[in-house]
Amino acid sequence: MRSVLLVGGSGFLGLHLVEKFYNLSPRPEIHVFDVRPLPEKLSKAFTFDPKKIKVHVGDLTSESDISEALRSSHADIVVHSASPMHGCSQEIYDKVNVEGTKNLLSVSKHMGVKAFVYTSSAGVIFNGQDIHNADESWPIPEVPMDGYNETKATAEAMVLRANSANESFFTLALRPAGIFGPGDRQLVPGLRNVAKMGQSKFQIGDNNNLFDWTYVGNVADAHVLAAEKLLDTSACPTVAAQSFFITNDAPTYFWALARTVWRADGHVDSYNIVLPRPLAIAVGYLSEYFSKFTGKEPGLTPFRVKIVCAYRYHNISKAKSLLGYIPNVDIEDGIAKTLSWMDEAI
Repeated sequence: MRSVLLVGGSGFLGLHLVEKFYNLSPRPEIHVFDVRPLPEKLSKAFTFDPKKIKVHVGDLTSESDISEALRSSHADIVVHSASPMHGCSQEIYDKVNVEGTKNLLSVSKHMGVKAFVYTSSAGVIFNGQDIHNADESWPIPEVPMDGYNETKATAEAMVLRANSANESFFTLALRPAGIFGPGDRQLVPGLRNVAKMGQSKFQIGDNNNLFDWTYVGNVADAHVLAAEKLLDTSACPTVAAQSFFITNDAPTYFWALARTVWRADGHVDSYNIVLPRPLAIAVGYLSEYFSKFTGKEPGLTPFRVKIVCAYRYHNISKAKSLLGYIPNVDIEDGIAKTLSWMDEAI
């Protein structure tokens, strides 16, 4: 591995990818392509020297921007983790996840990139129904759960179809589930805010549903392993054009992570107020209805209730056996690292 281009390298997962590739020995030349530069101030969670990272600011849908970054980096591998957050418009998802990925694939293949690793999502197989120990043989549903995962599934399919031994262009897709860790601006900070507002006693669903959470550093490790396997002529045929679920291999009851965060902050509720799933869905529909008149975003929606109450855990045997993936940081250590980062950022 001589040079790697990390597309989306200034983002949440992207910074952890920079960290992991930076600490390889021998270290490849690391280039970042993103719509924004690296943060001016990096958390203590990251040990890489930003001065040794070459950053290319540009538009993922621009052929000239991507071509210039690849021409400058001479990258033999592209790792594509750029994606809008949940809650964006369908137009944004189509532009970045579909058009952007299509453009990046085309230019990468044309310019002689050898390997392409795509960050997909475990949500591509979720349509609101329970998922029990799903492996990669589970089909992608015809009716997707939401625009984010619909476009992720479309992009993943493009990436796997682009694999071509004849053109020496090898691809694979990773499907992480429930990513959290330092740099996370949504999950753990949101849970902390719930406790501050005195709402942690409310529970949606019976909490009997198992759910996969994954520490971001483990997800980054999986990307490094995937890159190395694609560049290894003996291992490449077994992993190319394949998708892999990536989790912490430790399904927990959905509310366990939230309560672990709250407990680490010294906040333990003496009782819980449980809102059953059918009632919560009804409240969600009412919330959506009244939001049309108030102009405010609904606090609870049927979509969110279905996510919170569903079984969603996956089998990562394939990633273990073919990529050699092992989740090195467990959930509680991951939460501790995340809270430490948040306290540092305050």
